[in-house]
Amino acid sequence: MCDTPAPIVPRRFSWTRSVLGAGEPDTRARFVRTFPVPPTERLGEALPEVLHAAHVTQLLGQLDVDVVHDHSLAGPLAAVGRSAPTVLTVHGPVDGELGAYYRWLGLPLVAISDFQRHTAAPDLPWAGRVYNAVPVPSFPYRQDKQDFCLFLGRMCPEKAPDLAIVAAHAAGLPIVVAGKCTEPAERRYFQDKVWPLLGPDDTWVGEADAHDKRDLLSRARCLVFPVQWDEPFGLVMIEAMACGTPVVALRGGSVPEVVDHGVTGWIGQEPAQLARRIVQADRIDPAACRRRAERLFDVAAMVTGYERVYRQIAGPSREPGRDLRLLTAS
Repeated sequence: MCDTPAPIVPRRFSWTRSVLGAGEPDTRARFVRTFPVPPTERLGEALPEVLHAAHVTQLLGQLDVDVVHDHSLAGPLAAVGRSAPTVLTVHGPVDGELGAYYRWLGLPLVAISDFQRHTAAPDLPWAGRVYNAVPVPSFPYRQDKQDFCLFLGRMCPEKAPDLAIVAAHAAGLPIVVAGKCTEPAERRYFQDKVWPLLGPDDTWVGEADAHDKRDLLSRARCLVFPVQWDEPFGLVMIEAMACGTPVVALRGGSVPEVVDHGVTGWIGQEPAQLARRIVQADRIDPAACRRRAERLFDVAAMVTGYERVYRQIAGPSREPGRDLRLLTAS
């Protein structure tokens, strides 16, 4: 529903890129707007996305493209009658009805983790796996850390900030808790499960903006990530590593892919193990965390992965020597 900027493709590749999205452009590509203002407050409702998808379908009829990269849920329904091949990035879990939907579509899919592709739904038509990424140079690297733990995430049972607080206290350390707490369920969870655990040395930040998030991540002894569901990808883990900050996490979903156990953090099997791993966080070399983020989770790595998928999807029918024309719909 909102504008997802197209990756900045390295100059050695020949591309002509267009992005269809809502809101203001934040991309070097040609940007075509579907909504002047993204209807963010209506996320979760069906009609805004259907209208967005209908507008995209109309606009696509005016564009000459070789590959369509769709990030939306409703948009792929119009791909059947389209001459250009469409590839979808699957951003969430793909079980149940959503898995059935992707099977029915039969379009090539890009997974954001090997866990999502092989474990959650191995029978779907996966075209490849491309990790999510952050612009690593925009995250401040810091070698010397301060003696506090950090939790950064939504106030909900799946993210389990309460487990992070209990683990930090068991390790004898204060914790800074930052995250989204705006929806009624999130506020209830915070009042019932999080606020009663916070001690006098702990800090509740609320939702951190981009600057505050980077500052906290760079200074923390470790990021505590006690995930309670099989999350396909946890972006905050790579943001921490980009700052040279180790991740202390529970095993689940993509965690073992993102965190190199004993090198860029520690992975526990159960919450009782987190405190000991927090104590051991200073054994992790911050430089190793940064190197892993640069190698696997920087924008350049994501661009290389998607470029490979696009050329595979475009196939041999493209005229030799002509730029590959890419359309990204978000």
